Amino acid sequence: MRKKLRVAAYAVCVRDGRVLLARSPAPDGTPEWVLPGGGMEHGEDPLDTVVRELDEETGYRVEVTGLLGVDSSRRVLRREGLRGPRDHHGLRIVYEGRIVGGELRYEVNGSTDLAAWHDLDAVADLTRVRLVDVALTLWRERPVDGRVSLPPQV
Repeated sequence: MRKKLRVAAYAVCVRDGRVLLARSPAPDGTPEWVLPGGGMEHGEDPLDTVVRELDEETGYRVEVTGLLGVDSSRRVLRREGLRGPRDHHGLRIVYEGRIVGGELRYEVNGSTDLAAWHDLDAVADLTRVRLVDVALTLWRERPVDGRVSLPPQV
C-alpha cells in the first residue's frame, strides 16, 4: 500500500463573533465549509503557508497571533485501477490569525470557490469538515498540549 503524508497549515480568524471559512467541494461534489489554509510546499515554513493560503483563498492578509495546536488524521483511501489503496496521513497545524488587510474575495481556479464570515453560533448547522470543529475547540479551550479529541464524524 502506498503511503502519503500531507502537512498543511490553517488559521482560525474570529472577528465580531464570526469565523472566516472557505467553501470547497467534498469528494462527492457536495459543497462543505473548511478552514482557510492548505498544504505546505516543499521547503516552505508553515507560518508562511498559512499566510499565503489565506490570501489565495480569501483575499485577506493575516497576522498570525498564536499557535493553537496540531491535528493528525489517518485513513485509507480506496482507489480504483492500478494505483490501489493509499494510507493517507494528514498533519494539520492550526494557528490563530487576525485580519490586517486585504478585501474579501473568492479564489479563482483553486481548491475553494467561496469565502464568508459565519456566526460562531451557526457553525454547527453548516456542512463542514471535521477540522473546523477541531480548530474551533482548540481556539475556545486552548489546551496546553495543543490537542483535542472529538468523536469521529459519521
